[in-house]
Amino acid sequence: MNREQYNSNSRYAKVLETMDLLGIMDVTTTRQHKNGTIIWKLPIKINYPGNKERLIEVGSFSTGYVRNQNCGYTNYQLNKRCENKPEYFKLANGDYRKFTTKGCVLIPIEIDRLEYLLKYCVKNYYIKNANQVADGKFVPKWRYDNLADAARIDYERRDPEVKVMVNGHKYNVSEWFK
Repeated sequence: MNREQYNSNSRYAKVLETMDLLGIMDVTTTRQHKNGTIIWKLPIKINYPGNKERLIEVGSFSTGYVRNQNCGYTNYQLNKRCENKPEYFKLANGDYRKFTTKGCVLIPIEIDRLEYLLKYCVKNYYIKNANQVADGKFVPKWRYDNLADAARIDYERRDPEVKVMVNGHKYNVSEWFK
């Protein structure tokens, strides 16, 4: 949808080159394009039950937000977080309590959002979850660690089997030490 725009500027051209290299597709609809929204589909499957065939989608919005589009019940922002100014609220007993909340750091310039989104995707989807690529099987790190530990323990519990050949006859030495 936005290929002409990507080729119009050197920063956009670099974004397009990176997208092509990573296999990211621009799936923006006409309506989203009119609203200033850009949606990308990554070649990485969603790792949630019931979503085994769906691919991750991320979006850049003209409001300054960068969001994950389909990994959960709601679209959540990928923008960096910062602490807002403290707010004071009056309690029922008349005292005031100070609350500090966190907000999003909005990215107002579109090319900055796209570059941030690419960096975020590379770091959090391509590097951290390298085994989620579409043609591979997802194995969470904890499951891999558990399987590796179980295999190590099984190997350590096994009795070593030592065989010796003397004058053409095989002898199982490990049976002598039991």
